[in-house]
This record gives sequence, C-alpha cells and structure tokens, in this order.
Amino acid sequence: MATSRFASRLVRSTRLSSPVLGQTTARRTFTSTSKASSFNSTFLLGAGAAAFASGAGLLYFQKDVHADARHVGIEADALRAEKEALHDEHPNFQPHPDDYQRVYNAIAQRLQDKDDYDDGSYGPVLVRLGWHASGTYDKATKTGGSNGATMRFDPERDHGANAGLTHAREFLEPVKEQFPWLTYSDLWTLAAVCAIQEMQGPIIPWRPGRSDRDVSFCTPDGRLPDGSKEQKHLRAIFGRMGFNDQEIVALSGAHALGRCHTDRSGFDGPWTHSPTVVTNDYFRLLLDEREWDFRAWKGPQQYQDQSTKSLMMLPTDMALVKDESFKKYVKTYAEDNEKFFEDFSNVLCTLFELGVPFESTPDSRLRLKPLA
Repeated sequence: MATSRFASRLVRSTRLSSPVLGQTTARRTFTSTSKASSFNSTFLLGAGAAAFASGAGLLYFQKDVHADARHVGIEADALRAEKEALHDEHPNFQPHPDDYQRVYNAIAQRLQDKDDYDDGSYGPVLVRLGWHASGTYDKATKTGGSNGATMRFDPERDHGANAGLTHAREFLEPVKEQFPWLTYSDLWTLAAVCAIQEMQGPIIPWRPGRSDRDVSFCTPDGRLPDGSKEQKHLRAIFGRMGFNDQEIVALSGAHALGRCHTDRSGFDGPWTHSPTVVTNDYFRLLLDEREWDFRAWKGPQQYQDQSTKSLMMLPTDMALVKDESFKKYVKTYAEDNEKFFEDFSNVLCTLFELGVPFESTPDSRLRLKPLA
C-alpha cells in the first residue's frame, strides 16, 4: 500500500559491528569448511552487493554488438519539463538529505524483512540492477547510463543481460509507492548503494538528480559485458564508459556477490563461499590459479574450483589473472581489503553518475548511514 511521502522514519534495526564471516546473525550468510573459508573475511552482510553477472549477481551476458546512438546529449529543456511535471504532482515537497536517508532505511528494512531470494538476500540483485542501468553509458555519444531508468521498457527490459532483473524492480515497487517523489533512476542507484553498505561493504557517496526518460531513450542491446569473452572484450566494454584497467578490476570485485543461473545467463553457481557478503575473497580465489579447471558439463564454458566443486569463474574473470596489467591490481586487492573497499567505492560512485546532467556539484554527495 502506498503511504504519505512524509511517512515516519522506519525503526532502525541492530547492525553487527565487524562480524566474522559465518558468525550467527539475523541475516543469512554462506560459510564453508574449505580452505577458502580461511581468508579472514571479516565483513558480514545483510543484503547483497555487486555481482556483475547473472542471477543475483551482475551477470556478464551479451553479444558484442555495435550500437547506434540515437540521442546525443540530453536537452536541458526536456529535463526541466520533467522536473516541473514532478513538482506539479508534489508541489509542496522539496526533498532534503533526511528524506533520502528515509528512502535508504526503507530499502534496508525490506532487505532484512524479505529473505526469500538467492542465499537469503535480494542485495546482490539490487546491485546488479543499479550496475546494469548505469553500465550502458557510451562516452562518445553521451547516451545510456543511469539517467532515464529505461529498463522499464521493451526492448531494453528484455535484453539478455537483464534477465532476472524483474525480481529487483518488483522488490523496489513498494518503496517507490512510499516515496512517489523519487524517480526510478535515483531509486535504482540508491538501492544498489544501500545493498552494498548493508552487506558490510564500503560507504558509497551518492547524490540525487536523475530523471526518468521515455522508451525512445532505450539503449541498443550489446552494451553490457559478455562473460564468455576475455580481456580485449573487457577493455572495449569498459573503455566505452571511460574506465581504465585498475577501475575494471575494482568493478569486477562485485563478483564477490551473487550467483549465475542457467535459466538466465546459462552459467551456474556463485563466485565465492559468501555470496551475500562484500569482501575481497573474489580476488583471493582468482589468484589460486591451480584451483580452477574447466567444468565438465553441457552448459557454456566456465571454470570450477577443484576443492569443493561448488564455485565458478567466468572466462572474463580468469582474464584478470591472464593479463599482467589486470593481474597486478588483482594482487593488490587480494592482499588489502581496505584498498579494495576504497577503490570499489570510488569506481561505483563514478559508474552510477555516468551521463547524468546533475545540477548539483560533487561536494553535495550524500553519505547515507547504514541501519544501526
């Protein structure tokens, strides 16, 4: 049911301080007795964060298609018209930072209350939604990106890389009803920030200012990564958005979260033993190259760990240790979780802002508080 835009602040739940991976909490986590569990992952979670691939993760699944840009730049008068229309609907309401904190709290509370998704958390699929809404940006044509929330429409909603994201969008509908003044574009990116932070990940600076666009702004299929490819493809896809090698590796660290699904990407399984916790375990696992063999199955080519045969890596993941430029950053993040968190926060902040014509300045970014 929709409630007033001035709904009272949700009661904050107790958040554990620096819990150890596998420690009993109100949230479900993955643990393992394999040697991977000795990685000293000391950041427990409650909602998921970044998996860039299928299922609850941020799935790499797309053909590398050349996209024709249909809209170059964003017209200021169109933006003003949309904002005026929103103001007409809610004429006396001007949101303040506390209002965005209330939205954050509502999302975080739903993440705690609804544990009927993969591994007990909707967190990873919310991260995937924010990532896939933002990762369509093309710096050359100034098209795509989080501004617009065009995944609401066909054909973008039905792009192969977006399979399964209906779960994330539907999860957020009650929040949209509770805060009707918030655009879908801001809601999706804010939900991804919330998911990462509630999974004991780093604080992600965020600011509002995105507008919802119509179907004519949908991006062509093929702008998101294809997990079956390797380093040349990664540099082409991420380079189109303006990212360098270090940023590509940092963003890939979101594969600490979530899992792939055969009915979406064709791939199967989680990357780590704790797919709802933000840690640097993904990089630690990658460096143990002797641990990974091709999985013998009828699905697409993917790697499987020898120890438990329960984890997977995609060809795009293994490309990060085959390529020496990528590998040096993998080593850095495997050895230093704090450095990973710092760079992960910075690059996600950049990703979620690509192509957005903000009227605010970067120093106005909010650092929303996790539930405490």
